[in-house]
Amino acid sequence: MTLNVLFNLLAAIAVLALLYVQQRHTSSFSVRVFTGMGLGVLLGAVLQAIYGASHADLLTTSSYLDIVGSGYVKLLQMVIVPLIMVSIIGAILKLKGIDALGKISALTIGTLMATTLVAACLGILMAKLFGLTAVGLTASAADIARGVYLQGKLEAAQAISLPSMLLSFIPANPFLDMTGARKTSTIAVVVFSVFIGVAASGIHSEKPALYASFEHFIQVAHALVMKLVRMVLRLTPYGVFALMAQVVSTSSYTDILHLIDFVLASYSAILLMFGVHLVLVATTGLNPLRYVKKILPLLTFAFTSRSSAGAIPMSVQTQTLRLGTPEGIANFAASFGATIGQNGCAGIYPAMLAVMIAPTVGIDPYTLSFIAPLLAIITIGSVGIAGVGGGATFAALIVLSTMNLPVALAGLLISIEPLIDMGRTALNVSGSVAAGTLTSRLLGETDQQVFNSDADLPVDQEASAA
Repeated sequence: MTLNVLFNLLAAIAVLALLYVQQRHTSSFSVRVFTGMGLGVLLGAVLQAIYGASHADLLTTSSYLDIVGSGYVKLLQMVIVPLIMVSIIGAILKLKGIDALGKISALTIGTLMATTLVAACLGILMAKLFGLTAVGLTASAADIARGVYLQGKLEAAQAISLPSMLLSFIPANPFLDMTGARKTSTIAVVVFSVFIGVAASGIHSEKPALYASFEHFIQVAHALVMKLVRMVLRLTPYGVFALMAQVVSTSSYTDILHLIDFVLASYSAILLMFGVHLVLVATTGLNPLRYVKKILPLLTFAFTSRSSAGAIPMSVQTQTLRLGTPEGIANFAASFGATIGQNGCAGIYPAMLAVMIAPTVGIDPYTLSFIAPLLAIITIGSVGIAGVGGGATFAALIVLSTMNLPVALAGLLISIEPLIDMGRTALNVSGSVAAGTLTSRLLGETDQQVFNSDADLPVDQEASAA
């Protein structure tokens, strides 16, 4: 370890210590998250200015920061499966019938897929307004390598069809899916949990004593898992700081400026789609400004972590404890939203890529004969996109290969992928929360008192007692 790296790490440790002092002085969870994000941007910018994006000392520093950033994301991923299982099983035990489960699933999935269709339309619109095209873009060695990598993944993407994707939701080996081994493991765990919950409900009248024991077990497991989730969420400010410092310090500003039109078009579409989510929330009678205030810490984490799946625990907590959405609906929305109908990764991104690449093979992308099948493919193809890094690339491969467009050209955007992916992930999570909120309101299940309160996440209460 060089002296420069040591100084860099001491600066990072000083920031982490400051965040800990904030926690001890019971600063609100939201304040600590935004402080962590701001200090991460500041440290990253300073390191970038001193070393440059590819300096060896900076890369070494980033690897140590990764222990905090990626370590936090891994802890969140650790609690996803137990959280999904105990919450969904517990919710089904409380439901008055299987019809309620069907309504929740239909409304949640329907909203996710409908908003993905709208997101794709906005992506096409912004591509048109900003005049995006891949014609004339120069490929670097990294771009070419990325193109070769994408070509290698093409066969797997082409082998996917809607029937095969739906079939993959069925957990032939639920214990394998609990390890996250497949792209659709999250939904498979949800399906398995639903079956367990329905089966348990079926013995309510047959064996009431056994049912009562199982219900008590789920209640105990739920309390334990919730305690574990709150313990992990207390680390959010530290994780956000490390993740943000990494991204800012290692980004190539030259590459960003070279593709600034794509960056601006992407974020314009993302912001417009956020607006669509707020309109949906407003139509249910909820105050959109209060809604934004309550979900901002969650979106900040999603933005910095670039993991829709990793945001599931915090999403469930935000929906239940800040928005007043019942836990069952919150879990369905967060779980399905991490894999189905991702507005950013499966909607905006593949739509913009297809429109950009089409002119390179002599196709006018702004004709009905191109746009209509593109929108259909994006909407259907949004089913089963993994909620982790690389999900957007997989979605783009499905769309580009189905539209017979050259997939290797997607590698031209490799240098700005992290920057764009941050906004896309935040939009994915926003879409899942909006779907849960809309479903909860339409079913009359939202706790208005919780939504109107100014209470923060309970991690702050525990922090003050620590």
